[in-house]
Amino acid sequence: MKIGVLALQGAFREHQDMIRLSGAECIEIRQLSDLTGNSLDGIVLPGGESTVQGKLLRELGMLEPLRNMIKAGTPVLATCAGLILLAEKIEGDPVSHLGTLPVTVKRNAFGRQTGSFEYTGNVGKLQNFLMTFIRAPIVTALNSQEVEVLAECREQIVAVKYGNQIGLAFHPEINDDPSIHREFLDLCEKFHNGIK
Repeated sequence: MKIGVLALQGAFREHQDMIRLSGAECIEIRQLSDLTGNSLDGIVLPGGESTVQGKLLRELGMLEPLRNMIKAGTPVLATCAGLILLAEKIEGDPVSHLGTLPVTVKRNAFGRQTGSFEYTGNVGKLQNFLMTFIRAPIVTALNSQEVEVLAECREQIVAVKYGNQIGLAFHPEINDDPSIHREFLDLCEKFHNGIK
């Protein structure tokens, strides 16, 4: 399987390490040809600065092709800024980016860098998963009944799934546990094999 990791800005190398550790090939997405010329089985949108990433996606002509791939069912794992990129609505911002995930998000909901923290809880079927929050967003509204809540922290929604889209407010890539990436790769394998 071939997984594309958006490598324009942010913490993409740690995601690459987790994906390779889990047995899949990894492609850095830096330009349109990386996105469209590789028959990708899945896409990772990493943490970083969502505004910068959104701007670069537009400037490089990748926003619409990426949106179309996700709408067509290509699995996507989005963490922190990636969740903001996917969100249909962003509180306090009239502009959304990909807008494929029917949720509303709030940026920096737990505070700035000094508000970073760890929390152990359940993420979907995963028990006692260590979640690391760094300037993390939260999901403030589910805009479709089909959005599944995977995790909460401090009574806030911090992980959701909608179809083949997984949005996480935390950073699973910086810990030693590859469980979330392996679950994502399972989703990618089903997509690759045409299983819904």
